[in-house]
Amino acid sequence: MGTAHPLGPDESSPREQVEWISESFREVLRESGSGGLAESLTLSGEPTDLPADLKDKVGLTQAYSIWFQLLGMADQNGHDRDRQAIERRDGVAALPALWGDSIRQLLEAGWSAERIAERLPKVQVELVLTAHPTEAKRATVLAHHRRLFERLQQHQPTTGLGAGGVASEQEENDFAVRALLAILWRTGEIYPDKPDIQSERRNVIDYLTQVFPSVLRPLDQRLRQAWTELGLDATVFENPLVFPKLTFGTWVGGDRDGHPLVTADVTRQSLMEMRRSAIALIHRQLLQLARLLSLSDYWKAPDEAFRQTLEATLASLGEVGQRAKTRNPNEPWRQFINAMLARLPRGDANQELAAADPAPSYQRASELLDDLSLLYKSLCDIGQRRVAEYAVQPLMRVVQTFGFHLAVLDVRQNSAVHDRAVEQLLAAAGFERTDFSNWSEEDRLEMLRRELASRRPFARPDVRLGVEADASLSALRVLRDHRQAYGDDGLGAIVISMTRNLSDLLVVYLLAREVGLMEETPEGLRCPLPVVPLFETVDDLQRSPRIYEAFLRHPITRRSLTDPQTPQGEREAVGQVMIGYSDSNKDGGILASLVSLRSAQKRLIEVGDREGVRVRFFHGRGGTISRGAGPTDRFVKSLPHASLRGDLRLTEQGETIAQKYAHQSTAIFNLELILAGVTRQTLVDRWDGPSEHALEPVLTRLAEWARDSYTELLQTEGFVTFFRQATPIEAIEASRIGSRPARRSGKQTLADLRAIPWVFSWGQARFFLSGWYGVGTALAELRRSEPATLDELIRGAEDWPPLDYLVNNVSTSLLATDVEIMWEYASMVEDEALRDRCMAKIEAERRLTQEMIELVLGGPLAERRANTDRAMALRRGGLRVLHRQQLALLKEWRGNNQPNNPQSIANPPSIADPPSIANPQSNAELLNRLLLSVNAIASGLGATG
Repeated sequence: MGTAHPLGPDESSPREQVEWISESFREVLRESGSGGLAESLTLSGEPTDLPADLKDKVGLTQAYSIWFQLLGMADQNGHDRDRQAIERRDGVAALPALWGDSIRQLLEAGWSAERIAERLPKVQVELVLTAHPTEAKRATVLAHHRRLFERLQQHQPTTGLGAGGVASEQEENDFAVRALLAILWRTGEIYPDKPDIQSERRNVIDYLTQVFPSVLRPLDQRLRQAWTELGLDATVFENPLVFPKLTFGTWVGGDRDGHPLVTADVTRQSLMEMRRSAIALIHRQLLQLARLLSLSDYWKAPDEAFRQTLEATLASLGEVGQRAKTRNPNEPWRQFINAMLARLPRGDANQELAAADPAPSYQRASELLDDLSLLYKSLCDIGQRRVAEYAVQPLMRVVQTFGFHLAVLDVRQNSAVHDRAVEQLLAAAGFERTDFSNWSEEDRLEMLRRELASRRPFARPDVRLGVEADASLSALRVLRDHRQAYGDDGLGAIVISMTRNLSDLLVVYLLAREVGLMEETPEGLRCPLPVVPLFETVDDLQRSPRIYEAFLRHPITRRSLTDPQTPQGEREAVGQVMIGYSDSNKDGGILASLVSLRSAQKRLIEVGDREGVRVRFFHGRGGTISRGAGPTDRFVKSLPHASLRGDLRLTEQGETIAQKYAHQSTAIFNLELILAGVTRQTLVDRWDGPSEHALEPVLTRLAEWARDSYTELLQTEGFVTFFRQATPIEAIEASRIGSRPARRSGKQTLADLRAIPWVFSWGQARFFLSGWYGVGTALAELRRSEPATLDELIRGAEDWPPLDYLVNNVSTSLLATDVEIMWEYASMVEDEALRDRCMAKIEAERRLTQEMIELVLGGPLAERRANTDRAMALRRGGLRVLHRQQLALLKEWRGNNQPNNPQSIANPPSIADPPSIANPQSNAELLNRLLLSVNAIASGLGATG
């Protein structure tokens, strides 16, 4: 639905863009013979009265899907222009939450420019691109969207065009837009086949090599500009790496939780593909640098230290070094770059540089960064600092960010799978008791204590143990082999889903010992890779401090948290903890999830401080509000006191990647928001402020009431049947919008259903249930029992970030609901009494939640959240057309599948096990049309799972 205007400027720019791109698309539809479709696309907000022959056509769905994408692009581009206009008029500090505003706030809080500059390079943000994806668009379609957005940026209103070719340039641009729209119109919007991991990996690598490297320099320039415009001393930027670090991770090819297609070979391929892509990226940029730095020593020679280093480097390269020298005589800086090119690790990207006598290669990217630093310094020493900053510093940032690995690869597995792997190992070793999953925690820990004191493995490497043991051990062998060959740089964490006990974590040490991944030290074994618990449900979050404290106290963990290669005085024990937003929300609703996450973080910080460990939080946020999403700046501000400490790791999932980073201007804006926000919040916290806000206990009480209300709804008799019949869940389960199954283990239970299809289904039916349900009841109970406290909460709604974040997200969820459409989906529930009972609860809670949120906001939602309301109003008519088309398709699909697949949680329809019907080909076509409607509605709402 687009981001909100930062300061609410005039809407003429976005509105003109919307009208122009809409009319351009209508023209393309008319030219293709689809005039009826063209006239159906209205900006009035009311559904069009369609001819009967259009209502059930794929073309209608396709047209609206594209049109919603175009509205989003126009809105996004309009916001870009508005921000630029505000900064030109009022300066860089005028836009909230960006670098100018953040630095100004720090100065006002008493931070000196010198202290801020000292802290900047210690700030690190790592974005982890995950492959849950609910991204419903093909890579080809995303590429067309990028081309369209670039053309949209070049569009100017036709009025006021001067002579000199400007009008003709605009005509050419408009012609290109219509041509691209014609291509898009004839291109399918959803995958013709279920996307495989390779296509997901290609998509992620495309962002990591094409988009993110190109935004590093503009991001740094934004910080420089803000710094100088605020009158601060710009000499701090003589250090080329003074800027906050931005790094990347990924789960593509490593996340095997409920994903049987992620094998050891897939993980190995992912690691190598990213390494090859990283080296190719650096190779291209080094070639560009060599072409650019044509300085001759005829005018000014480098100092003797640089020349000696150059000569020694060239000599060490033998014949390759001699060629590097003779290729560019009298150009020592180019010769140095030639030597760097020759020392890049061999790979597909630079085979032409390989010689019969291979030159010594860089073993680590840090060695290349050291050479680039030397080159930078040499240019500065001869008075060419401007050249160094322009030509060399951007490449230093690329190497610092992407290294030879592009992004670290996490490996994730469910604790239950590890339990079965241990059982198979115990059986292979001849143990009498092998049902490890059923042991008490005390017995599990005792066995682990004994086994981890030993070096011997359970079984020989060539013995087949069982599905889970073979898969778990082979994945860890890949990490071991990659580490031995290339070091630790490309390896992320070993993440344990559904961590319920200490033994779930220690089991990983046992499996790592089995494959030789563990290291031996004089004190005992240590694990070189972080073992990271993932606390997901509300109950698990509540137990997390006790589990993590026991984990930190384990001797292997203590040895594993610091690198023995680091000098003693520089060692810092850092422990990573992942917290899940999706399952905690599915489990307890939005308010209980927020409070459980806050409480867990605060208590985990206390645990870390007691144990002398800095806790690094890894935030597992999804792409929608019900899975932890929300405005970036508000999210960062809402984090508990002292939980950042300059280091933030978080997931970016599915459609969120395209929405936030597909285009350079929006990527720069969103990355600046998070880098500036983490820097500001870290420094403002000072780590020694108040530990608890006065409203914190109030929020905790509200969460308990809200969870009770939410849980009561889920436990209503027949609610699971209501869910299955009142939402398109079976279409989501059969969808081709990702390589991952909808269920973790294939069990047909609500508990086994992933949070993505749960949230996605409620969103498609316009309930958005877990984004607001229970909040109204909680606030109303506070009004009844503690009216003075409610008044206090209302006063603090804007001043206290966690409350502001909650109210903003609940407001957005409410505005996305459509009661009329909710009832139309509910009409598919066969049991009338069940339908009325559930809808009465849902509708009453929705009215109450809106009443209470408007009381907190001090006015109607449509006024207090005007931008979101306008965005939804613009799409309302088209969305209602698509919902009604989807409802008709769902009824037909269910009618076809009813004989063998009754609508129950125990036996839902599945594309993997198609029903026996008279015309299976017709049914497959029906499913494709149904999935296209799912995609189109997701496009209109701006969110899937």
